[in-house]
Order: sequence, then C-alpha cells, then structure tokens
Amino acid sequence: MPIVTSKEMFEKAYAGGYAIGAFNVNNMEIVQGITEAAKEVNAPLILQVSAGARKYANHTYLMKLIEAAVSETGLPICVHLDHGDTFELCKSCIDGGFTSVMIDGSHLPFEENIRLTRQVVDYAHPRGVVVEGELGRLAGIEDAVNVSEQEAAFTDPAQVEEFVERTGVDSLAIAIGTSHGAFKFKGEPRLRFDILEEVQKRLPGFPIVLHGASSVIPEYVEMINRYGGNMAGAKGVPEEMLRKAASMAVCKINIDSDLRLAMTATIRKYLAENPSHFDPRQYLGPARNAIKELVKHKIIHVLGCDGKA
Repeated sequence: MPIVTSKEMFEKAYAGGYAIGAFNVNNMEIVQGITEAAKEVNAPLILQVSAGARKYANHTYLMKLIEAAVSETGLPICVHLDHGDTFELCKSCIDGGFTSVMIDGSHLPFEENIRLTRQVVDYAHPRGVVVEGELGRLAGIEDAVNVSEQEAAFTDPAQVEEFVERTGVDSLAIAIGTSHGAFKFKGEPRLRFDILEEVQKRLPGFPIVLHGASSVIPEYVEMINRYGGNMAGAKGVPEEMLRKAASMAVCKINIDSDLRLAMTATIRKYLAENPSHFDPRQYLGPARNAIKELVKHKIIHVLGCDGKA
C-alpha cells in the first residue's frame, strides 16, 4: 500500500465517531514503536513531522523510514507536515513526498492567514496533497511553537465558515483550550466544548483537528522526577475529554509530548539502574517498547480507531 492522504481516514472517522492519531516522529525507534502498535490493533495512522524534526533527522531518512513502515505494516499511513509556517516549507514537503501539510498562519491577521493558507492549498491540491489550516492560537512551547498565555486566543466560530470557504482547506485546527508542551494548565483542565459544538454546527461534516492534546501521563512524569528530572506541575488534557472530542467533529488528535515523556522516562530509568551499560540498543529498545504500549493505549482508549484500518 502506498502512503495515503487523510481524506478517506477523516470521512470514516467523522461518520464513526472516532479520531485518527497524529503522532510526531523524530527517529527510527519512534517510527517503529508507533507503527508496530498500530499494526497490532489494525489502526490507520498519521505520522507527522515538524520542521525541527525534519531538520534533525533529514527529510530523506524520515521518508525512507516511513516507507519501510508502510511496507512492514500494510497500514494506511499519511505523512503530514506539522506546523508549517511558510509557503516554501510546505512546498518543499509536498515536492518531497508528504501527502498532507499544515500551514499555520494563526499568528497572522485573519486576511493574511487566508492569503497564505490559500497559496498553499493552490499548490497542494493539484498535486494530490491535502492541507490543514488553523484558526485561533494555542499557548505553550513545543519545537518552533512558542505562544504565551497572553498571546493565546480561542477560535472564533463566527470566522470558520468564511475561512474554510475562502481557503479551500481540507481540515481545520481550532483552539478550545488544549496547549502545546507538558506544562499546560495552572488550574483544572477545561476544554471549550461549546466552541467545538458551534464550529460543528457551522461546518457540518468537516474534519476538525486538536493540537496540544497530550495527556502528560503521570507515570512518566513521576519516573522522570525520580531519576533526576524536574517536571513538578506538568499537567495534560484528561483522556476522557479527548475521547469526547473524538466522538464529535474532531477527526485528528495530535500527540507528541506523551511520546517524548515515555521515551525519556524509560531511558532515564534504564541508565539509572544500569550505569555501566553503554550500548544504545540496550536503552533504546525499552524506550521503543514504551512508545508502542503508549500508542496502543491511545488508539484503543482515547482515539477509538482500533480495527478501523
């Protein structure tokens, strides 16, 4: 099976009341852990690459790893650019074999966001590539994304119809209270389901995306703290809230921080307990398994897309 777009995935997800996991990848072990998990539970996948990950791992290496995963698993896998911030970056990814790109113009005035997003759509669609746009700004820090609480803004439902119509995007990322990174909330987490419901009314059948949707699993935070880290106060989005969103218009849920936490916590624990070991396979193997189990949990208990490949 070749690498696919998310179009058919989203149509099925919307109708079925579940979401597709969009998992960020940076290296071989992460790709393997995610795709092995999806194969075991027969789930469709979006593997997404940030500009930083693409620079770190090299575009060609990442594409070859993903092509190997498609060959090994036989799953429908979409390759997506996460938070593309320029037309040139999106164009490079499209020309390099990505089947989906996000152009993030959420930091721009409304008209400028539309202009930039439309430019990417006009290049992508004739080449069979789908495009995700964004309205509203999530707070938090993750890779190149750095938005303070003062700069963050919920999506205005009154703007979504005009934005989608004028840009021609295939999916829309909205801000309803999720946040990038592991330190998401000062108080109790709260998602604005009223905004999501209003967006769903205004864009019936249209796929919505949630960024910043890691749950910051306490087990891994505790493990990192136990073995020399300092993540006191880290708090994510409760999984039951994400499952509710997946049962509504949300068809794509982005997960990155949870993968990083699982990998880092497992490596810290292994090296603390085996200080004389220096073979990378000895600590990367358990880290890959931790990612695999985490992804299986997310697919089954949060996304609900197991058995949907």
